[in-house]
Amino acid sequence: MPTTNSEQETLNAMALTRMDRFHPAGVRELYKRLGSATAVMAHRTNIQEVIPDASRYLIEGLANADIALARAEEEMEYDRKHNIATIDISDGRYPQRLRECADAPLVLYYLGTADLNARHTINIVGTRRCTNYGRDLIKAFVSDLRDLCPEVLIFSGLAYGIDICAHTEALDNSFETVGVLAHGLDDIYPRVHRDTAIAMIHQGGLLTEYMTHTQPVAKNFVSRNRIVAGCSDATIIVESAAKGGGLITCSMARSYNRDVFAFPGAVGAKYSEGCNNLIRDNGAALITSAYDFVNAMGWNDDVRLAEARKKGIQRDFFPDLSEGEQAIVDALKDTNDQHLNMLSAATSLPVGQLSSMLFEMELKGIVKPLAGSIYHLIGH
Repeated sequence: MPTTNSEQETLNAMALTRMDRFHPAGVRELYKRLGSATAVMAHRTNIQEVIPDASRYLIEGLANADIALARAEEEMEYDRKHNIATIDISDGRYPQRLRECADAPLVLYYLGTADLNARHTINIVGTRRCTNYGRDLIKAFVSDLRDLCPEVLIFSGLAYGIDICAHTEALDNSFETVGVLAHGLDDIYPRVHRDTAIAMIHQGGLLTEYMTHTQPVAKNFVSRNRIVAGCSDATIIVESAAKGGGLITCSMARSYNRDVFAFPGAVGAKYSEGCNNLIRDNGAALITSAYDFVNAMGWNDDVRLAEARKKGIQRDFFPDLSEGEQAIVDALKDTNDQHLNMLSAATSLPVGQLSSMLFEMELKGIVKPLAGSIYHLIGH
């Protein structure tokens, strides 16, 4: 049983996700209209008083919420015993980039060590039938990325082909990497990737919106792609046939106004057709290397920062601040040592833009990053 208000909120959010006929975007809209999962549950017997246009499905689902609550309590107990973090959308640990998406899940289940709000996040996706060309591209890309921009969290889906290559290369190059699953955390699919998944728990993590005992059915793989796309600053597709899950992830990323990149392939090559079509139709920017990608994203700042730290950052006592930088300073003056997520909420700045501003402010000696994506205003 929950012992705090935050645990009760998490439990109620878990229960909401169990109600039949609810689409993720519909659940999120319901949550937003009433302000919390607890508020929704408080009106489960009289929801029409606060939402007059409530559908019959919503009324029936909430009236039978006790079944969903019982299942949520069972899941919460399992998660406690197995060190699984149950993260509802109001939790500071929830990926802020994903929270910005209209169809973000109310609850995530996470087993791992990586900060899901890392400074830079990408996903690498593509066909399950990758060729040696695709494997070589990933190997070179991740290796070069290590030198150009080492502070990147790499997401993928732990599937065959491009996904598992991306995770493996990330591990080999000391990147943290997170696998987004289409089932609960009581199993690994495909099981042949179990050893890699275990390594990822200690150097990244495993993430899902599904409770335990959820089977990896086809629709779940499509649904999880929105989490892969939503958690990332950019989507990189390496190889894809004319149709495939990687292309779905690219489409979702574009709908979230995130950057999409594709590696080209030979004309007529079956598993490059999807990438070539994306580039032709302006659905993705063409890249041939990690250098292209880092330059396009403006992430070559990491090298500048490393050099500045070596020399010693000199504080500018009279800095010229942009409007956004001033908003950050004002927020930190009110409450210093804030998490990236809290700063994003306080300043209304998207995480990607906020991260870039914080970088420039660190170079100016205005802020100092602390462990766990916490930022400190120097001199206050």
